[in-house]
Amino acid sequence: MSVVCLESLTFGLGHLVRAAGTLGERLVLLTRDPSWYTYELERLAADALDVVETDTFDVERVAEVLRRTSDVRGLISSTDTWTLAGADLTDRLGLPGTDPAVLRLTRDKAAVRNHLHGAGLTRGRAVEVAGRGTEEVVLKEVGLPAVLKDTAGTGSQNVWLVRDGVELAGALDEAAGRELRGRLFAEPYFSGPVYSAETLTWAGRTRLLGVSSRLMSPEPYFREEVTAFPVAFPEARRALLERWLGEVLAAIGYTDRFAHVEFVLTTGGPEVVEINPRIGGALVGEGLCRALGVNVYEAMIEAALGRRPRLMDAELPGGPAVAFVLGYPAGPGVFTGVAGLERLADMPGSPAWYPVRSVGDPVEHLADSRGYAGIVYAEAETAELATHHAVAAANALSVLTEPFPSAGATDREASGG
Repeated sequence: MSVVCLESLTFGLGHLVRAAGTLGERLVLLTRDPSWYTYELERLAADALDVVETDTFDVERVAEVLRRTSDVRGLISSTDTWTLAGADLTDRLGLPGTDPAVLRLTRDKAAVRNHLHGAGLTRGRAVEVAGRGTEEVVLKEVGLPAVLKDTAGTGSQNVWLVRDGVELAGALDEAAGRELRGRLFAEPYFSGPVYSAETLTWAGRTRLLGVSSRLMSPEPYFREEVTAFPVAFPEARRALLERWLGEVLAAIGYTDRFAHVEFVLTTGGPEVVEINPRIGGALVGEGLCRALGVNVYEAMIEAALGRRPRLMDAELPGGPAVAFVLGYPAGPGVFTGVAGLERLADMPGSPAWYPVRSVGDPVEHLADSRGYAGIVYAEAETAELATHHAVAAANALSVLTEPFPSAGATDREASGG
């Protein structure tokens, strides 16, 4: 009996393998490149799961692989990039899954905004823009400050904050030169601290597992830098958030599985930034497992099998609060390593370095999450203290890069080894 994972988030594969084993299932990972999961695979026994290398962008080929795989009972697609491919495959193979139309909606940020506006759950509308000449549309329909972004974007890529006419014109010009995953649109910019709600929904009922803080870079960029879980909201406010999140997810027809809902806490209440139909990325899943004291990935397997996740009703034993800091280099270049790792052993919070990049990898973009080379993780009794531990540990490290080689360099030189 097999549960297939169509690619995966960088971290969490080990928890997923153990969850599948607990439930009597065999995990099969379909991937274009197993090296993406080096950190996780190195920590698992060689026979812990089946890794099948295939072109995961080729849906027909993946469908053929699934037909040849013994007793496939569920499919997991937990990344933004493969969400819609996973929806197509579960639908055509008759596997348990979320309504593909709902998943297509979640991958269209402009449509989600306008859907929520129609339901009275956001103050702002989204309007599509097509480059220079549409400034008046943005000013009239959205106003300033506004955010321009990709309807299908991920990782804070292709996002522009515009606070005046000059920034608006510049953003439209810059966007015209970018390759977008979807379409360019504008929406209001909501000021306030950013959070992400980690939720589990089944049969239309939503359980708030907790809220992660999201400390961002200074404006005008939206680079994620520090996350901590769980934020200690007063119980009354937490209950209001849980009710609001249930209404938000119900409004877009999202009735089952994990969701990672980013929102801003404004003076007028919470405002959705985006809805991701999956568990949180980076080390959010790891943090959920540790802070809640359970392997939350068992709920992911159960949902893939069409069963009500036990996590919906479970008493949570709890554990340490967690925090992590994304490690960015000071400048772009070829990644050459991390200095100061030996110091972590003598720092509070049991800090650890989770690598994302390998020596020789290029680091070109530092304004969004494409630029981090790894993650510093730490624990404490509260999310506030865990943040202090993680930031102190991250401050002791330096992510190192060397300048990119000149255009005439050989491949050997370009690897930057």
